[in-house]
Amino acid sequence: MGPARWLALGSLLALGSLLEGRLVGEQDAGFGECDQFFYAGTPPAGLAAEGQVKICQRSEGTERFATLYSTRDRIPVYSAFRAPRPAPGGVEQRWLVEPQIDDPNSSFEEVIDEADAITSVNNLGSQQALNADYLDSDYQRGQLYPFSLSKDLHVATFTLTNAAPMTRSFQARWYVNLNSLMDRALTPQCGGGDDLYIITGAVPSDHKVKDKVTIPEFVWLAACCAVPGGGWAMGFVQHTRDGDVIEDVMVKDLEKLLPLNPQLFQNNCGETEQDTEKMRKILEVVNQVQDDERRAQAQESASPRSSPRSDKSALLPPEAPEERSSFLGTLLGFIATPFIKLFQLIYHLVAGILKGIMYVLWYVTKQVMHGIESGLCRLGSAIVSYFLVIGQELASIPWKVLKVIVKIIRAILRILCCVLKAICRLLGIPVRVLVDVATFPVYTMGAIPIVCKDIAMGLGGAISLLFDTAFGTMGGLFQVVFSVFKRIGYRVPFDNSGEL
Repeated sequence: MGPARWLALGSLLALGSLLEGRLVGEQDAGFGECDQFFYAGTPPAGLAAEGQVKICQRSEGTERFATLYSTRDRIPVYSAFRAPRPAPGGVEQRWLVEPQIDDPNSSFEEVIDEADAITSVNNLGSQQALNADYLDSDYQRGQLYPFSLSKDLHVATFTLTNAAPMTRSFQARWYVNLNSLMDRALTPQCGGGDDLYIITGAVPSDHKVKDKVTIPEFVWLAACCAVPGGGWAMGFVQHTRDGDVIEDVMVKDLEKLLPLNPQLFQNNCGETEQDTEKMRKILEVVNQVQDDERRAQAQESASPRSSPRSDKSALLPPEAPEERSSFLGTLLGFIATPFIKLFQLIYHLVAGILKGIMYVLWYVTKQVMHGIESGLCRLGSAIVSYFLVIGQELASIPWKVLKVIVKIIRAILRILCCVLKAICRLLGIPVRVLVDVATFPVYTMGAIPIVCKDIAMGLGGAISLLFDTAFGTMGGLFQVVFSVFKRIGYRVPFDNSGEL
């Protein structure tokens, strides 16, 4: 290994520190900051299952793409990204691992090189694929989000959580087809790709590499163009069998081919407003891509390739050059390693300090904005409540006046009703009764003397009767006494005369 190789490796180590892969918690509904890579900010519904982790892939502090990774199959279920086409550029292959998948308590919050993770991450390889799983096999690490479609640092796509086992020939066909579709159909028919959402996935088969990493039965791509008034949605499937060409399918049909029959795009990517003319043009390009793939397969089967690096292989991840050890290279590597580690440590410290400062500023700004927003909300709510109360009172005044008027009218009507009833009752009384009622006081006043006279006469008669009764009784008593004495007087003299 020459000095240039060690310097390149040192640069990649420094570059790797810029790349972060944040695991999104199971309690989160989506992919956090990476929801921007999904149409309407909504990940596919129905694909999530047990033994899966959500990864928001970042580099240089910016989100790059999202991946749903199956720890059971050790391949990605899908990767979602936006699809602007980059300018061509070279890249050196360097595959990275996610430490927190195997070790949730790991202090590493970013993807790292597998060689560095061996001594610092517990249970490395228990939940994710490693480079060693692909060695001495017929399969390559095929990226679901190919590096040739990345507009940012190409190393961002060189994570093993973005790779599935593919044969060399299938990998070449898959990358060629993706680039052809993007360049010739999908991007041109979606306003340059600014509103284009791409999801690429793999459906596992029953076969595995070294009984660890599941080989895909087929890979698929779903595209959603969200241009207002001119959007569309298309799906593509390519089986891993030799001789099969890429197939175009409707998104609904693609969903039926996938496990659990999910919904890839919310509202089917605005199904009611899709532009059929653009979809027709895309299908025409797909037919051309299929014809090109058939011709390429026929040429490959008819004659061997003239060079080990064809136009197709230019789109493949570059292979690392063969390492030739030498004493000088080993010595230079031994000397350069401490400086590289020191540089990386300094970078981590500076990045950590800057990150902490940014977090503090962000937190303070967030609190200030939250306070301002809360104050404005309260002020607005108070103003709205005040005007609502005033409006309700103003609106209730006519109603209250109307209620008072109605009550007055009802009272007047009741009085009139009572008067009419009284009149009706008076009119219903006979005239003779009215005359008697009218003359009753006169008769009453005239009868008072007579009644008094009668009362006096009655009293006088009663008194006279009492006197008559008393005198009569007294007279009767005197007569009785007189009669008694009279009888006694006559008898005494008679008796005395006899004695004489």
